[in-house]
Amino acid sequence: MTVSVSAALLIIGDEILSGRTKDKNIGYIAEYLTAIGIDLREVRIIPDVEAEIVDTVNVLRRRYDYLFTTGGIGPTHDDITADSVAKALGVGIDIDPRAVALLQERYAAHELTEARLRMARIPAGAELIENPISRAPGFMIENVIVMAGVPSIMQVMLDQVVPKLRTGSVMVVETIEAHGVPEGIYGGGLAEIAKENPEVSIGSYPSFSSAGFRNQIVIRGKDPVAVATAREAVRALLNDLKTDQNPL
Repeated sequence: MTVSVSAALLIIGDEILSGRTKDKNIGYIAEYLTAIGIDLREVRIIPDVEAEIVDTVNVLRRRYDYLFTTGGIGPTHDDITADSVAKALGVGIDIDPRAVALLQERYAAHELTEARLRMARIPAGAELIENPISRAPGFMIENVIVMAGVPSIMQVMLDQVVPKLRTGSVMVVETIEAHGVPEGIYGGGLAEIAKENPEVSIGSYPSFSSAGFRNQIVIRGKDPVAVATAREAVRALLNDLKTDQNPL
């Protein structure tokens, strides 16, 4: 029996949308979650606007098992993710003594400025996600997981929180090289195979390198038998097409 656990990722930050900062988190999180059996189904990128954060958090947390967010939990005025998440969930937010204690491991008392204490503002009822790098924590409240946008910090936060999450069946992936057969030739047959095997996902991915043009057909699914069945059907299709193109 296969078990599905779904997730969405919400990237928050004007700097991502403007292009000033290049996102490095989407691919990492997608690969990480896939490996442990959590299916990343949707990714959104939105600005540092409270109303948009609140609305998007509420849509995604209700649609998926987990919602991961990155960005907007730093010390400046535009870091409004924590307040927005609290508003979305209808809970209060204040400086959390647990978070202050973590910050005190890095900063002396006179260094804990008002700005730095913003990083200790945690929604009521949230569980802290520790940050071994800079000590400013993320948090998890209900099924919403709030992490930093800095990739190295996000990655250690992900390591901290994942053991607490429910996971499902791991995705089985098969990649088949369509040597010498163009997409336009196998496209119709591939569509029929996909229709006959609805429990798997089948995609065709062309690419170009110094070695020339190549097509890869990728089959994904959580049932190894279903994936194997589709794989053999694709191989048979390609072999038939190669024979038709290269008669003896």
